[in-house]
Amino acid sequence: MKIALFGYGKMGQMIERTALDRDHTIVAKIDIDSQEIDFSNIDVAIDFSLPEAAFGNISKCLDNNTPIISGTTGWLNKYDDAVTLCKEKQGAFIYASNFSLGVNIFFELNAHLSKMMQGLEQYQVAIEEIHHTQKLDAPSGTAITLAEDVIKNSHYNAWKLNQKEQGHIPITSKRIGSTPGTHTVAYNSLVDDITIKHTAHNRAGFAQGAVIAAEWIIGKTGVFTMRDVLNLG
Repeated sequence: MKIALFGYGKMGQMIERTALDRDHTIVAKIDIDSQEIDFSNIDVAIDFSLPEAAFGNISKCLDNNTPIISGTTGWLNKYDDAVTLCKEKQGAFIYASNFSLGVNIFFELNAHLSKMMQGLEQYQVAIEEIHHTQKLDAPSGTAITLAEDVIKNSHYNAWKLNQKEQGHIPITSKRIGSTPGTHTVAYNSLVDDITIKHTAHNRAGFAQGAVIAAEWIIGKTGVFTMRDVLNLG
């Protein structure tokens, strides 16, 4: 595949190494809005840019019939617009808050556990996420996804960052050293605790998942998720 990278920070560089290891070619590395892009030479684009740039990058790709994979967080107020544009252009688009294969299995475990805990209101849910000090957004997109999946199957109606409030799931965000990402979902009661946890050892899993998603989307039309890529539906 000929891949364009939108964003060439640490994640972009790791995606490049992963793509090259899987015999793909990086044909563009776009870090600024004014950079010229030859979409005729691109099979698929992978976006790990900045929140303020993500929607513009996605729109350009869809306008130019280029499948786009986005792992940028912090721009989701425009997600519905991206979905609408994708359908209008009959394009192909995947957004994931986390492309790690292990994290997406963790999402499934979290959703299943939340269904099992329905009605057991003696348990209070809390989510904690830990990332490196250079991560700009808080809470992480992964933590938000975990909270939203619990909310679908519980009496909670929203989440709150770093504070407790009735009817809200508290999400604690910590920024420590070079931590790639640790997420914990805990159900706490007076008599016991139930906890599930995912710990990333490095960013390689995120890059691998993004490239696998890019391989999968070629030749497809529609809006997809990692559940589709991993056939978890």
